[in-house]
Order: sequence, then structure tokens, then C-alpha cells
Amino acid sequence: MKSEVLTKNIVKGFITTRKKSSRKGENGKVLVVGGSYIYHGAPVLASLAALRSGTDLVYTAVPKNNVQATRSISPDLIVIPLADSKLTKGSVNKLLGQIPKDLDSATIGTGLAFQDVEALKILVKSLLDRDVRLSLDASARVKSILQIIKGKNVVVTPQSGEFYRLFGEEIPHEKKLKVNFIEKIAKKYSVTIVLKGQTDIISDGIRTFLNSKTDSCAMTVGGTGDVLSGIIAGLLSRNRNPLESSAADAYLNGLAGKFVQRKIGIHMVATDLIDALPYISKPFDKIK
Repeated sequence: MKSEVLTKNIVKGFITTRKKSSRKGENGKVLVVGGSYIYHGAPVLASLAALRSGTDLVYTAVPKNNVQATRSISPDLIVIPLADSKLTKGSVNKLLGQIPKDLDSATIGTGLAFQDVEALKILVKSLLDRDVRLSLDASARVKSILQIIKGKNVVVTPQSGEFYRLFGEEIPHEKKLKVNFIEKIAKKYSVTIVLKGQTDIISDGIRTFLNSKTDSCAMTVGGTGDVLSGIIAGLLSRNRNPLESSAADAYLNGLAGKFVQRKIGIHMVATDLIDALPYISKPFDKIK
């Protein structure tokens, strides 16, 4: 399988057109589930990134002890309190009754703490049954979830170490072997993998993209992965193709990093990426 290097023209083809006559909600509805006692900011970063990627509505579900902080950070978010301080079966069942029936996409796991992995399984399966496109991040990437997401419209976004925790296999160091290996695993489980690194590898096992031109050494700061997850969810809410949305996400996230690095140097924080998204996205905007 021959991999393709992502370019501006390729990514342009993956960005959906916005109608001049569109109304609120027609450009995507996203659910973000995350947060914990320690990581209250992660779901906020993902949610704001989803909005800045062009989606219309974002529902941010966080533990009840995080609600006040989340609401105070931004009035742009629709905050849904989880019934417990961690993800439990009870809080999942209640959440499923509160969210819109016509969600387009969701990202799960940004800073999330869960009491029982079965709660995570119930949430993922229920959303997939509703034909919601999913991105799994951080704590949601556990090996036992593979049996549920196999063959579904799901994106996973691990780094090398996180990859082992999810798939239980070591990634080869040599670049060509690494690309072939990611393709093999993506095909085995029929999911889209975004392997984050100096060169991002994005594959669904059928087609593979490489993204390195937009890499920035300043993006080692905490929270950039949460932004990545939010952009994926936002793009998935409009272009429901997991591979295309993931490829565009990796490219735009990296482009934002380059933009910020040129502007302020290497001392960026994750919110700088979110602020940059409208500016670096302008050349990709399509309206009819």
C-alpha cells in the first residue's frame, strides 16, 4: 500500500462546504465526554477546538464537581453534568437520556476518569448504535474497547506508548516498517488510527496519509492532544468519513502549531492553537 503525504490541496478536498442558507445545528452537533478531579481543562480544550473547527453545537459532559469551573471558562459551551465524580453506569445511562438524539459525532476520554470500564463500553456502544462518529482519546483507549469498536466508524489517536496500551503490540522504529505496521493494525480492527509523532501516520488500513510538514517542536505542551481530539470531532460532525476527517485534523492542528510558533515562538499553550484555528482554516473554508 502506498502512503500519501498530506498537502493543502488534499486537505481542501476533505473540508465540507457550508451552505449560505444553513441554520443552527445543520453544520454539526458534537458531544465531548471527559474531565476528572485533576484534569478539568481537557474537555474544555476539546470542546472549544470543535467549535473553532466549524461545528455548530458542542455538548460538554463533565463530572458534577467540574461543572462550575467548566461553565466559568466559556459561555460558548453547553455543559451537561455527569451524575457522579467519575464515569459510572448510572451516569452514562442518565447522560444518554439528556443528549440530543441527532448527534453527529463525539470524542470520549479527554482527561476522563471512569469507575468501571463497563460504563465506558455502554457509552461507546450506545453512541455507535445511534450512528454517531466517534473519536477515542486518552483513558478511553483501553484494550477491552476493541471488541466494541472493531469495524465501526471510530478514530483512535494514540502516541507510541499509548498505542501499546490499546493494541498490546510494539511499534517498529524504522519508518517504513512503522507505516506498514499501522496499516496492518488499522485493517485488522477496521478503525482509523492517527499515530501522533514527528510524522503523523493516519490510516484506515485501506488508505494511508503522512503528515510531517506541519510539525512544530513547541507542541509538546500539555493539552495539544485534547485540541486534536476536538478538531477531529468537529470535522467528523460535518464530513462523516473518519479517515478524511482525521487527515484534515492532523494537518490543521499542525498548521495551527506552526502559525503560533511563528507568532510567539516556542512558548505556546494549547489555547493558543484554538485561537489560531480560524486564521489557518480560512484558506479551506468553502461556502455555497
